[in-house]
Amino acid sequence: QVQLVESGGGLVQAGGSLRLSCAASGSTFSFNAMGWYRQAPGKQRELVARISNAGRTNYADSVKGRFTISRDNANNTLYLQMNSLKPEDTAVYVCNADAYSYTGTVYWGQGTQVTVSS
Repeated sequence: QVQLVESGGGLVQAGGSLRLSCAASGSTFSFNAMGWYRQAPGKQRELVARISNAGRTNYADSVKGRFTISRDNANNTLYLQMNSLKPEDTAVYVCNADAYSYTGTVYWGQGTQVTVSS
């Protein structure tokens, strides 16, 4: 079965950077849209960034200009470059992959913790 595994999270100081990766295993196809969600304690889960199979991107207003989403279609790998991190970016970041065109479902990773200190 398809699995999504995130990596790259950690503890950084405000203003620092992290690069998150989401690697798909058990997949012989390329996903359609892929995205990153995040959820902080006491807050709703929110869409951070999304990228289509053609490379078109969308970002939450709170991260525009600071985060960059990209993908390697050949390897079914998703990335999120996070710059100028703020304490309010602290959350569990979860990878999502749309495979409706291939399997009729979407897939979710287990998440990776990002903590930004002041």
